[in-house]
Amino acid sequence: MNWNEKVILITGGTGSFGKKFIKVMLEEYHPAKIIVYSRDELKQHEMRVAGFDHPSLRYFIGDVRDLPRLRRALNGVDVVIHAAALKQVPACEYNPMEAVKTNILGSQNVVDAALDAGVERVMALSTDKAVNPVNLYGATKLAAEKLFIQSNAYAGGTATRFSCVRYGNVVGSRGSVVPVFLKQRSNGKLTITDERMTRFWISLEQGVRFVIQCAEQMHGGEVFVPKIPSMTIINLAKAVAPQAEIEVIGIRPGEKLHEVLISDDEARNTIELKDMFVVQPAEAFWFGRHWEKLGRKLEDGFRYASNTNTSWLSIEEIRRIIEPVELELDQGYPG
Repeated sequence: MNWNEKVILITGGTGSFGKKFIKVMLEEYHPAKIIVYSRDELKQHEMRVAGFDHPSLRYFIGDVRDLPRLRRALNGVDVVIHAAALKQVPACEYNPMEAVKTNILGSQNVVDAALDAGVERVMALSTDKAVNPVNLYGATKLAAEKLFIQSNAYAGGTATRFSCVRYGNVVGSRGSVVPVFLKQRSNGKLTITDERMTRFWISLEQGVRFVIQCAEQMHGGEVFVPKIPSMTIINLAKAVAPQAEIEVIGIRPGEKLHEVLISDDEARNTIELKDMFVVQPAEAFWFGRHWEKLGRKLEDGFRYASNTNTSWLSIEEIRRIIEPVELELDQGYPG
């Protein structure tokens, strides 16, 4: 795909992912135009002041809940990256209808507007919490995934295609435990919910580059899952503050001990490649099964979970990963 001829719109473009995505795009891919679609004028202003004022950048105030506004914004757009979401688990639990309106109905609006505008490729960001969800946030992201994948049936003979990228916790993003630990370190005590907890981890830059790679390779209907390492919450705490006291406060409502990126049921339709898995839609008449020629099918009973992962980060490796996050926080970067 020739990015320098493409007009890209990113929903939730003022977030952690959006800013990193835009930075990489402007520095390396030079698209014709990037439209930042978000609802907060202050964050858009702060982005401009922080140096995001490239001639090919456009700022468009709007909410994914607003279908007419999305239709206007998507006029002439070739690629959509759908990153807008309510993602704080406690906030979604306390405000369930707001989570549904943004994460599910907002995703439906992106699909409808993209179909109406003839957008070529639409890539949605998902999360490991969408697999066998135990909280409302995960449930809304599961519904959003299903909407995106199955909406390829609506595309008919048009060029519009929908896919998803699903990965684990992003180191240092909004909602990540890393900034919390870094702030707690000065008090000499870190709080964790359960010593047994494990998580998949990916850096912000790795997540952005994976999304770009998958947007280039998508046929429509896939859920792309990167092969990424796990870490234990205890090792993360030790990497941040080796001398700090650790207080176990108990697992929170809607929280899992371990996360899953591919369930054993999904594995039956999943193809393994060198650096990722491709979850194919089951029994979809519109999906060509292109990936089966490029990789191998998974064995029965396969499950990609954070506690049974074959790749683990050591304390020293974790420390190297969180150093850039610590530097950004010291410089006042809001995340």
